[in-house]
Amino acid sequence: MVHALTGDIAEAQDLAQEAFCRAWQRWHVIAGYEDPLAWIRRVAANLATSRWRRLGVVRRHLRRERTLDVPPLSPDHVALVTALRTLPADQRRALVLHHVVDLPVAEVAHEMGVAVGTVKSWLHRGRATLAAQLRDTAEEVTGRE
Repeated sequence: MVHALTGDIAEAQDLAQEAFCRAWQRWHVIAGYEDPLAWIRRVAANLATSRWRRLGVVRRHLRRERTLDVPPLSPDHVALVTALRTLPADQRRALVLHHVVDLPVAEVAHEMGVAVGTVKSWLHRGRATLAAQLRDTAEEVTGRE
């Protein structure tokens, strides 16, 4: 029944389980009903309706908040992200925190739980690697070597 109401088997299983859990919590009262299963079906249907309403609110919110004018990614942005992915995680995080988030080196060190000298080393090595990779990418694009 709940699957027919929701159209989603996993969601239906969750809602049915929730209905039975609620029945279990109130079994001392529900057991005296003429048809306890009808109570469980009603709770499951109410849960499905609540889910449908919540999803409607989410859809309306997303429609209202959606950005219609999303600028395309520039080739430079794509090349930078591609190059960043090749760096070790610590170097990448240090570069992003320092250059994108604009944190001072001391704050990057504090957030990452390492010494300031370590962050400076990661920044130096990361920038050098990025420069080499981006130079290679630019040469491939322009056809010059």
